Amino acid sequence: MSAARMPAMSKSLVVQKFGGSSIANADRIRRVAARIARERATGGDLVVVVSAMGDTTDELLALASSITEDSDPRELDMLLATGEHQSATLVSMALHALGVPAIALSGAQAGITTDGNYGKARIAGIDPKRILSEIEAGRVVIVAGFQGQSVRDPHLSEVTTLGRGGSDTTAVAVAAALEADRCQIFTDVRGIYTADPRLVSDARQLPVISYEEMMELAHQGAQVMQGRAVELGWVNHVVIEVLSSFEDLPGTLIKEDPFVEQRNKVRGLAHDRNVAKVTLVEVPDRPGVAHAVFAPLAEAGVNVDTIVQNVGHHGTTDLSFTITRGDLAKTKRILEPIVRELGFREMTTDSAMAKVSIVGAGIQNAPGYASRMFAALAEAGVNIEIISTSEIRITCMIAEDQVETAVRALHKAFALEEPEPLLQGELAAEAGGGSGGTSKTGA
Repeated sequence: MSAARMPAMSKSLVVQKFGGSSIANADRIRRVAARIARERATGGDLVVVVSAMGDTTDELLALASSITEDSDPRELDMLLATGEHQSATLVSMALHALGVPAIALSGAQAGITTDGNYGKARIAGIDPKRILSEIEAGRVVIVAGFQGQSVRDPHLSEVTTLGRGGSDTTAVAVAAALEADRCQIFTDVRGIYTADPRLVSDARQLPVISYEEMMELAHQGAQVMQGRAVELGWVNHVVIEVLSSFEDLPGTLIKEDPFVEQRNKVRGLAHDRNVAKVTLVEVPDRPGVAHAVFAPLAEAGVNVDTIVQNVGHHGTTDLSFTITRGDLAKTKRILEPIVRELGFREMTTDSAMAKVSIVGAGIQNAPGYASRMFAALAEAGVNIEIISTSEIRITCMIAEDQVETAVRALHKAFALEEPEPLLQGELAAEAGGGSGGTSKTGA
């Protein structure tokens, strides 16, 4: 993201993002507008990114499905983008009612361009000239998140959406392009927790978490932040602050953490119920077979997560992999002719799967954590079907109906409810006034 912040802008610039639950109805929109107005009164400049109201996106998808089960991707993106247009306009109107100058911009009007892939576009760039000119005119800029304008064909202007959680990505990308002082993500929870507080009553809020750890948690199912947004923040050095829309309390900072190696080895747990397993039985054990299986899936946009191939016997092997449930029907349709053509014995599927993960930058240098995880699950009666790892993560595939049992057992096994002690380096930083602690804004 190329920066384009005007030299004349010496005031602080903050990008705020409000999710669908924060602006779910007229009362909440007025509350958000009042919050923005109070922040604006402190003298800084504001750019606000908004999601669609409440369950609007799901409702639009259901409406499209009632018309046709095979929606044209272009038309679907045109439809879904209207949710954020509504939100941006209504928040701007609420600010006008409070006497705050504001203007709503679509993603295209805000200068956001994408690679043109309908439904899952990636941001190609941001030209912030329009945003900056509106800021210079004294307005709060309200940007419709989750969308941009395709640059695939310069002669055609096409609306594309960024996929689930895309408004987070919009906010961080805009903050990077503007060189904003910070990017605040307002949601319905106070920050990042050691586990989903809806499953674990004594889950603990983290005051700070590294980009790497947060990105891993997001990729493994944590719903508070979108993984691509965290990655953008990491690459562009944007400090992200996750806060509650409904409470005036400190949140969680996502940033480079110089003390990451000194903290608890396991920082948090993530779980994901949106998992399906596909197993190809008695696959011929010869070169090229894996490519024949996974290349067509990649071309069809199916994201394969974990892949496990058993040791071959008698010239065949079993191959298992996981995907999201929404891709299961497509995957079966693609692979059924391949199974017949290459002589696999059969293809089996299981859509009642889930995964649980422990995440922490210290795991890679500390032995025994995998053993403790497996022991905790065994004691809780949770069967592990597939195991996968990265440098900072251990993930187990389990039956969906055992998720709550597994998460609670792991949270207790790693004592994640216990507060982390303030480290000596942090104490020194606080004494020197350089803690970079979480800021608070008016509720």
